[in-house]
Amino acid sequence: MPELPEVETIKNELLPQVVGRHFAQVNLLWKAALRRPSVAEFLQRLPGRGIEGLSRRGKYLLFHLSGGSSLILHFKMSGLLRLGSPGSDAVTAIFYLDDGQKLFFCDRRKFGSIWLVKDVNLVLGKLGPEPLSPSFTSELLRVTVSRRRVPIKVLLCDQSVIAGIGNMYADEALFAAGVHPMRRGDTLLEGEIQRLHQAIKEVLERGIKNKGASTDTYRRPGGERGIAHHGFKVAHRVGQPCPQCGTPIERIFLRGRGAYFCPLCQPTEPQPRLL
Repeated sequence: MPELPEVETIKNELLPQVVGRHFAQVNLLWKAALRRPSVAEFLQRLPGRGIEGLSRRGKYLLFHLSGGSSLILHFKMSGLLRLGSPGSDAVTAIFYLDDGQKLFFCDRRKFGSIWLVKDVNLVLGKLGPEPLSPSFTSELLRVTVSRRRVPIKVLLCDQSVIAGIGNMYADEALFAAGVHPMRRGDTLLEGEIQRLHQAIKEVLERGIKNKGASTDTYRRPGGERGIAHHGFKVAHRVGQPCPQCGTPIERIFLRGRGAYFCPLCQPTEPQPRLL
């Protein structure tokens, strides 16, 4: 699933290509992807709208349009945006721009979603804080997790708790902080919360720098792969040696999600240590 670094990369690489352009036409090939408004209204309202800006909120990509509307995309498990050519990917929608370019919303599993709304809070209103914003402090993280008797991996992936983190980067942040994914949020020590806060920011920033992780279907708008996964320490590395201690990486399932971790570097009991 594209997470914060992948969606941020899509936004960054599309921005100079599409801002200032207009949607000339749209072909909705998988109508079930459209959540709001009706298909007829969507096909009538989108053409002619100018693209005034792009932004990201959590794992959502927003096109800010003339007239005050926003086109919002969520890629779910396998969605991506390709500019110019869809490659071999299944196409959910084709957006035709006024300069002749085509923007393909590709989604092999067809779980991705599309909205065209005036009020973005109808879609984004329940999202938690952005982990790369200045307001996301270690104290905010402490308050967020300290009263929750839920595994910390589950909390990190809960979009109403923190927006944008998914399986891969939660695993990487927990490894960097030395925290076991099954540890309950209310058991984390102050030092562990500070390390986790720092690790969340570092792994996400590194993921953006490396253009996202192409572990499965994710590709950048030009079709190129991201390389963030080459630096993963635990995610998708079950059975391989931990880069710190050599212990084989393990995988468990928490509420249907896989969690990769080192059983030695991420003990199940609190382990105070210096930052």
